[in-house]
Amino acid sequence: QVQLVESGGGLVQPGGSLRLSCAASGSAFETYLMAWYRQVPGNQRQRIARISQDGSTGYTDSVKGRFTISRDNAKMTVFLQMNSLKAEDTANYYCYAARGEYQYWGQGTQVTVSS
Repeated sequence: QVQLVESGGGLVQPGGSLRLSCAASGSAFETYLMAWYRQVPGNQRQRIARISQDGSTGYTDSVKGRFTISRDNAKMTVFLQMNSLKAEDTANYYCYAARGEYQYWGQGTQVTVSS
């Protein structure tokens, strides 16, 4: 069992930056694929970044070059550094962990990009 708690969301102006954190509890954090998803009301939840157990990363096109996912296995935390934020990045952001048949979600943190 893994519990995920996101933090770091909030209101930011276009062009600004935010850093989201996802703190995990449980064990064997380093064996989990970790990812960030986001969801706008009325739309499907979309994966925007993932980091594998070996540290390799992947991003959806809309955030490439602006967002960076990283993980600190010793602190059992995954981060999402978001730069050059745009209004269209406004969404609820969710942390996700997966290993084999097991999947876990955080409760989400709201990011609003507005002037």
